[in-house]
Amino acid sequence: MTGDPATLAFAGLQPEDIVATLVDLGFDCDGRFLALNSYENRVYQIGIEDARPVVAKFYRPGRWSDAAIIEEHEFSIDLADQEIPVVPPMVIDGATLKHFEHHRLAVYPCRGGRAPDLDNYDLLGQLGRLVARIHLEGEQSSFRDRPRIDIQSYGVDSVDYLLDNDFIPDDNMDAYESIVELVLDGVEACFERAGDVTELRLHGDFHPGNVLVDQDRLHIVDLDDCRHGPAVQDLWMFLSGDREEQTPQLEALLEGYQSFRRFDARELHLVEALRSLRIMHYAAWLARRWEDPAFKIAFPWFDSRRYWDEHVLNLREQVALMQEAPLEWRDY
Repeated sequence: MTGDPATLAFAGLQPEDIVATLVDLGFDCDGRFLALNSYENRVYQIGIEDARPVVAKFYRPGRWSDAAIIEEHEFSIDLADQEIPVVPPMVIDGATLKHFEHHRLAVYPCRGGRAPDLDNYDLLGQLGRLVARIHLEGEQSSFRDRPRIDIQSYGVDSVDYLLDNDFIPDDNMDAYESIVELVLDGVEACFERAGDVTELRLHGDFHPGNVLVDQDRLHIVDLDDCRHGPAVQDLWMFLSGDREEQTPQLEALLEGYQSFRRFDARELHLVEALRSLRIMHYAAWLARRWEDPAFKIAFPWFDSRRYWDEHVLNLREQVALMQEAPLEWRDY
């Protein structure tokens, strides 16, 4: 990998560098070290003498400005102050974002737990209540340095990047170009049907992997993708299965949500549109990170013909789903 000193330092980050950074910040590391499941940033659980472990997140250079990272931190701290169970970064010497040599990092308390059971409707109701409380805080002000979840950034920009950088195999090019045009048309039609919905500060990447269940307590982690967008963005990723399975899941989520904040039913027109945008954004994200050796190891199938066959098929399915009526919900 080539690049500026910060990019090279990020690519070559070693355990001894990580421990040295934590020691410099005043932590008495005990030698325990565990790399956690993160590709965008580098995230590690570090053992601390006579104390609970901490989690150190080293930020990928060039993705967010310092101001945008600090906005994420401030949002999570505000949520924690409202007793919403997010995991905010530690304040060390008056700051949450720390600089060490070429690295930018934050240190978090370590929280454990298991993935949520999405067949547990009581748990879905609890998640709905937490999302509503996040949104109540989220609508109190706006981000200054963080973007929106929209058709341009998640859809058009993703398609342009893939096409401009020759990531689509020649055999898939015609099919890809024709289907993404239909997908973007379908997304625009969904947004038109939804109308002028409210946008607010969101978690932005709220999926089951970012929720930890510890007995009867939930921990919400990783606000790294917090942005402006419609409220349903923080709900739809907890819907799985076919329409018959998703309908009661939606009922449970929104029953909990509405106990704290009103949900605008027009946003249900956006569920499949947002799913389509995420599919396109994910492919472009892999392409943008393909020069990182960690991505070639973790996603070896990305540049294969089979992946792009399946990608085009998924987009075709989304075109059909966006033409269907939205999920039904009894708004009591």
